[in-house]
Amino acid sequence: MNATLPGVTHHHAEVNGTRLHYAAAGTDGSPILLVHGFPETWWTFHKLIPLLARSHRVFAVDLRGFGDSGNGPGEYDSATFAEDLHLLIERLGVGPVHLTGQDISGATVFRVAATRPEDVLSLTAIEMGLPGFGLEALADVTRGGAWHIGLLAAPGVSELLLAGREREYLADFAFGTMTATPGAVTDADVEEFARTYARPDGWRGASGLYRSMLREGAEIKALAGTHALTVPVLAVDAGGGPFTADTMSRAAAGAEVTSVSLDGVGHYVALEAPAELARAVLDFAANVDSL
Repeated sequence: MNATLPGVTHHHAEVNGTRLHYAAAGTDGSPILLVHGFPETWWTFHKLIPLLARSHRVFAVDLRGFGDSGNGPGEYDSATFAEDLHLLIERLGVGPVHLTGQDISGATVFRVAATRPEDVLSLTAIEMGLPGFGLEALADVTRGGAWHIGLLAAPGVSELLLAGREREYLADFAFGTMTATPGAVTDADVEEFARTYARPDGWRGASGLYRSMLREGAEIKALAGTHALTVPVLAVDAGGGPFTADTMSRAAAGAEVTSVSLDGVGHYVALEAPAELARAVLDFAANVDSL
């Protein structure tokens, strides 16, 4: 059974050949769609959602292959994920939304903002890079890159090495090494994330997105040139330094980009500094809504 929160309801939507799970909260205000990264699910926003839902309708989705969304055979690249989100927004009838993504969901949310401007009021990028704008360098272990990218991108290797070790991988490596706030990620949080990665084919979504990231740089860079963003952008940096702001200033050169840096916070901003993140998102959304 998936974890939940007071005031949050859970739903499924059949879109694009898969079944997406999403959580919803709030009854008033412009809609915010939260899109997680890795190794996360919608639960990464469980501290943030109540803060946003006081003044906004909030939706947090499990991408295909993640959480409690479908993970059957099919395509698992950012173009497919972007179409999933477009159809989900259409199915919910809530567009345009303040689209908020983090980490490896970058190419997915960028595609939606670039190619479906009717769906998007604004784009918030949290600790997020883009293929074609330097993200691939994180896979180069000879220059300090992360070994887990190659592991996840290699077909079948994550299931071979991580099956049955989900909790250890998440607690000791992913959250253990990339958080800077003691106690921000609890044992209960790890158990909830591990529950879904432990499903049969539970790594399928993550593996697909990392493989996609390593091959789509030229496409994303071309997309940034031919489909210039027309919506305001908020770039939120923390543990990764100014990487997000630098990426978005180049990828969304024609858009108004606002940047926020949260000092002393690690990579998992929504878990480590929900109040500070909520303040940044709410201030930004209020400014956009007033235009």
